[in-house]
Amino acid sequence: MHQKFSIMMAIWTVLFCTASMAVTTNSAARADSAILLKLVSGKAVQGGLLVFQTKAGTKIILDGLELPVSADGLFVLGFHRDDVTPQELLAMDASGKTAKLTLTPEVRDWEIQRIDNLPTNMVTPPEAVITRIKKDIKNVKAARAVISDFDDVLKNGFVWPVWGRISGIYGAQRILNGKPRQPHYGIDIAAPSGVAVRAAGAGRVTMAMDLYFTGGTVIIDHGFGLNSTYSHLKDMYVRPGDRVTRGGVIGSVGSTGRSTGPHLDWRINWRHKRLDPLLIAGPLHPALPASRPK
Repeated sequence: MHQKFSIMMAIWTVLFCTASMAVTTNSAARADSAILLKLVSGKAVQGGLLVFQTKAGTKIILDGLELPVSADGLFVLGFHRDDVTPQELLAMDASGKTAKLTLTPEVRDWEIQRIDNLPTNMVTPPEAVITRIKKDIKNVKAARAVISDFDDVLKNGFVWPVWGRISGIYGAQRILNGKPRQPHYGIDIAAPSGVAVRAAGAGRVTMAMDLYFTGGTVIIDHGFGLNSTYSHLKDMYVRPGDRVTRGGVIGSVGSTGRSTGPHLDWRINWRHKRLDPLLIAGPLHPALPASRPK
């Protein structure tokens, strides 16, 4: 797994290339498409996030769903781990000019990660905690359903929330105590207990709560359907409603919930799509000051 992860780190820049476009051969139509649908960053790939630039006031529709557009004409969309179906992106400006894109997510290969020696009640929960788990799921969905007009992340992107060793990657099929479970939808970063965890981007806190599986959990709304999650925290220094800046301390590394040691499970979502933080923030690198503990 570590060898393949190293390869992923080495080629991450390749994944930040242009999405495939389906436009007419008419030169005027191509010009309209270039104005209305300009890719700023990202690629159509499983787990990927794409940022587009359009004209202010343009209507953007993705497979029948209208997407919010910032005052500066920026909008985002993402692909889930298992997305394979092409999606149609339509732009229409106030004058009636239109542009279309067909986005077909590139399919990736996924690792299998085996984790043993977990407490039995964390792999197969007892009936007594099922009600709590269902409530946790409901609360997390509500926290991630917030869609605001914050646009800092659209302009400035994400940074890594903590400095440490990558111990789990996005998309890996989890085998827990020998039992197949859901794939991992985040990046695990092993770090000493108590090390500061920082907000990967500016936004507003929508959850700061102790959950059964993920322990101390903070969720931040970054606007336009984007949110990030920080799990297994020892301490949480923020509350719902708090505004945070990129790199601001929100908690500390812990081993709460279902965990075999101190680490941060960091996740990024776009609406109900689970995204790959490695593709979005790039490789963990010493040059990222916000990701290093002080």
